[in-house]
Amino acid sequence: MSRYFDDRGSLRIPAVIRDAVIVGLVLVMIPAFWPFRSVPTGTRGVLTQFGAIKQIEPEGLVFVPPWQHIQLFNIRAEAADINKASGSTIDQQNVDTDLTVRYNIKPDKVAEVYEQYSHDGDLQSYVQTATQETFKAVTARYTAPELISKRTQVSTDIRALLQSKLDTYGANVINIDMRNFEFSSEYKAAINQKVTQEQLRQVADNKLKTVESEQKQKVAIAEAEANALKAAADGKAYAAVAEATAESKGLLLKAQAQAQALQVQNEALVKNKDVLELRRIEVEMAKAEKWDGKLPEAIYAGAPVPFLNIKSQQ
Repeated sequence: MSRYFDDRGSLRIPAVIRDAVIVGLVLVMIPAFWPFRSVPTGTRGVLTQFGAIKQIEPEGLVFVPPWQHIQLFNIRAEAADINKASGSTIDQQNVDTDLTVRYNIKPDKVAEVYEQYSHDGDLQSYVQTATQETFKAVTARYTAPELISKRTQVSTDIRALLQSKLDTYGANVINIDMRNFEFSSEYKAAINQKVTQEQLRQVADNKLKTVESEQKQKVAIAEAEANALKAAADGKAYAAVAEATAESKGLLLKAQAQAQALQVQNEALVKNKDVLELRRIEVEMAKAEKWDGKLPEAIYAGAPVPFLNIKSQQ
């Protein structure tokens, strides 16, 4: 008969219970003493023996003797939220903001971090404290307006200084998300007033520019009209000068022609005495045509007697 049944066919309960306990113990002991372990992606295996670090195992299958223990250590990105990080600017304005810092443990610093700071790679509390200190240090370099106008530079400075602090903990800063800066209510009221004044100034400047533009247009139109009038006057003056010049040239040419005619006549008179006598006769005839037939009542000595030209007959 089976070990679990007696000669009469009854079940031997103690034997069943004993074997069940043995099987259960074996099933429990196998995983505990199973020498093969798996290190998932994004983690490292910290292999210890009686509490001392023996080796850092990479991702993959690892053989772990029963007298050693392996602890998984995360090197993936972790996030640390810093709410209401506060600081003071160089012009004594209180400022705060919310930040989220993403970081990870440097793979070559796993043993150091495991031994000194964290057994699983969680450094959130260290990152939060370092970020608070960094924010105070960086905001003290800037004025309140510069924190807004130079936001990119401020973020760069925070990351650089925070990285230098986290190097101590074997962590690497991946990126920093920084929300809006919050100032005191008094300072925000002053900013709003300044913005309002600036807007009013811009409106006044725009009106002034509009007036100046209109004045320039009026001046340009007046100058154009003046230039047109001047051009018309210049044209009339030029026409008058040209007409006078042409008239003067005509008179000059006429005078020159008359002078040339007189010169020709004089030359002809000099060359021909009969022509001179002809001219004298023409003059006497013109006088005769005008005479009324009366002799002058008084004749003074040497006065000519009209048409009395008696030549002695030889």
